Amino acid sequence: MIVPFADAKSRWHDFVDTSLDHALQLSEHDPLLTWFRTNEPERASRIVVTPGDPTTEMLAALLMAKLGAILLNQGDALRVHAIELQETPTNTVRLNGNPQDYLPLQHRPAEQCWWNRADNSISDPF
Repeated sequence: MIVPFADAKSRWHDFVDTSLDHALQLSEHDPLLTWFRTNEPERASRIVVTPGDPTTEMLAALLMAKLGAILLNQGDALRVHAIELQETPTNTVRLNGNPQDYLPLQHRPAEQCWWNRADNSISDPF
């Protein structure tokens, strides 16, 4: 099966532009998350909720899983083998392998985690 790279690229760019660009990043355990969900729910929808501290390494694993879900949803003809995030001009994180190996164990089905869904979500329903 041949999949135009432009199709996969445009779907990924849509996710980045629609959901990630200018989004706040908070751990699911951060008390600010509860505050936003209670007092400013419209802004809470623009928060990337991470299952641990929102480090560059954590984001690399989450984004690699998200990209994998998007590619699988497009027919599984393309696969992500590595991802790089440039944190600063002198620091880059590169992740290879299975991103799930780098993520904290979840006590819910994998498909309930936003990073395993092929949609534009950056958090789970609260």
